[in-house]
Amino acid sequence: QVQLVESGGGLVQPEGSLRLSCVASVSILSIAAMGWYRQAPGKQRELVATITRAGSTNYVDSVKGRFTIAIDKAKNTAYLQMNSLKPEDTAVYYCHAQVLIDQRVYDYWGQGTQVTVSS
Repeated sequence: QVQLVESGGGLVQPEGSLRLSCVASVSILSIAAMGWYRQAPGKQRELVATITRAGSTNYVDSVKGRFTIAIDKAKNTAYLQMNSLKPEDTAVYYCHAQVLIDQRVYDYWGQGTQVTVSS
């Protein structure tokens, strides 16, 4: 069973920064892509950023220029560096991975980490 363990959430003031981490229990070589999603109260879960094993990235428009997604292959870890945070970034952030097992792709999710942006 693949596990994704997130960390790094917390309370931060507007214009502050946080870095989220997501450690996978399998080698990055088995992962086709990783990403971060978020869900605010009363809203649907939305994609924030994704990165493929080859390094191609994609961001939702609202975070472009502020957030950066990256992978450390040696540590089987994905990161989401969040700068210039805004109150509307407040949400539970979930790590997601597409894992290749026996030539099939499976979706896995982390447990979520709370990010609160408030003065």
